[in-house]
Amino acid sequence: MRSFILCLILFFLPASAVSAQEEYTFDLSALKKKPLQIGGYIEFRPVLFGLDRNSRLYKLRFFNVDEGKFISEYNTNMLLDASLETGIFKAKIRTNSIITKSFSGWTHNTSLYEAFLSVKPSHSFNLDIGKRRLKWGKGYAWNPVAFFDRPKNPNDPELALEGFAVVSMEYIKSFQGNLKTISITPVLLPVYNNINSDFGELKKLNFGGKVYFLFFDTDIDIMFLSGGSVPARFGIDFSRNLTSNLEIHGELAYIPEYSKKDSTSFLLGARFLTAANTTFFLEYYKNGKGFSSGEMQDYYSLIDGVYQAFLQSGDESLLKSLAGTSDPAYRSFAPMRDYLYLRISQKEPWDILYFFPSITSIFNITDQSFSLAPELLYSPITNLELRAKISLLIGSRGSDFGEKQNNFRLEFRGRYYF
Repeated sequence: MRSFILCLILFFLPASAVSAQEEYTFDLSALKKKPLQIGGYIEFRPVLFGLDRNSRLYKLRFFNVDEGKFISEYNTNMLLDASLETGIFKAKIRTNSIITKSFSGWTHNTSLYEAFLSVKPSHSFNLDIGKRRLKWGKGYAWNPVAFFDRPKNPNDPELALEGFAVVSMEYIKSFQGNLKTISITPVLLPVYNNINSDFGELKKLNFGGKVYFLFFDTDIDIMFLSGGSVPARFGIDFSRNLTSNLEIHGELAYIPEYSKKDSTSFLLGARFLTAANTTFFLEYYKNGKGFSSGEMQDYYSLIDGVYQAFLQSGDESLLKSLAGTSDPAYRSFAPMRDYLYLRISQKEPWDILYFFPSITSIFNITDQSFSLAPELLYSPITNLELRAKISLLIGSRGSDFGEKQNNFRLEFRGRYYF
């Protein structure tokens, strides 16, 4: 019997070896980058808001409706990302379509996030023409030096954003020594009725640029923007890995004539990875364009006065006018001057594969109000992400987070990548 088993093993061994060889061989041509790339994602995202009916921003938004204590919203979103590359040419397009069902009804919007042509005749030179994001800055939650980009949402900094129509070039040169790399990136951004009309003042051709250095293993950028659509500004940023698991970064933006005064915004941050695969993001943001406590209180008092007039007279015109004409900066993600951002994420705790819990907090240093957002992210199968997140807004009356129109936001997201 032993001899018979041994003969069977010897008989099948060559076939098994061939079979294994066929199973684990791979075609190098399959790894070659295809000229046409199409990808993106489809997601479904229901949201439940807990309304703060005593807050000023609630009164400004819902003064003429009674939605109760909660409102729900259902979002179906599709992002399409396609590129075609042949020779020295590359074309890229990115669109974002969203259908929303909220208390006000159904809405649909499709936005062209990016659409540009890139020409790269050599490894050291590149020309881009069209709508695109430039992604300047080293910060994670905020980027005060992102002169040609829309502001991030610090509650979800990795969301895709719409770009601007630009003409940009990049020239790269490498060296031996402490200065390893230098690149120069000039940018043109026109602002007219149908081109970048939301960037700033119309009928202006804005010019800016960035110079990048890799100096003593430190990434450094120096940038500027001028042209008249927005006040001229200058910036610098840096990033450096102090150790294999500790990185520090910073940004500084200076606007000499912002609202008849000068403005300086800066950010300092660090990213730290522990041996247990816990990642810490910590950033301090000084918003030089932000409002002081007194200016925010004046704004809240103005809402109070107009709202009381509405209650007495029933005339909605003043509230509608205030809601439409007040500076959007009052309702921005960071309307005041001093913020602290902390995000702690853990990779696969308790050996649960593809599970990534995290918690994020944004703290207003001036009035001690803050948001706290625990999050659970799980990928049970390839290309599928499931996320549950609750954002709690905590603060006294008259504070930044205490005057938001909602006091919590519960969100689920199912996203499938293709």
